Amino acid sequence: MADEIKITKKNPRKGDDGYKIVSVRMKDELIARLDKLSEESNRSRNELINLLLTAAVDIVKVEENE
Repeated sequence: MADEIKITKKNPRKGDDGYKIVSVRMKDELIARLDKLSEESNRSRNELINLLLTAAVDIVKVEENE
């Protein structure tokens, strides 16, 4: 019988890069606008959504209800 069992360490799976997958419902019109911007900027829809959300989070202001 063997004294030890050796296994090799697996490379990290794709997706284990600090990003999380989220699902968001969007209207067809918004997706069309994103796709047009994607084509014009030569960036993926995913990349654009991340850029736009990052910018929006930095400038959003939450107001109290009156």
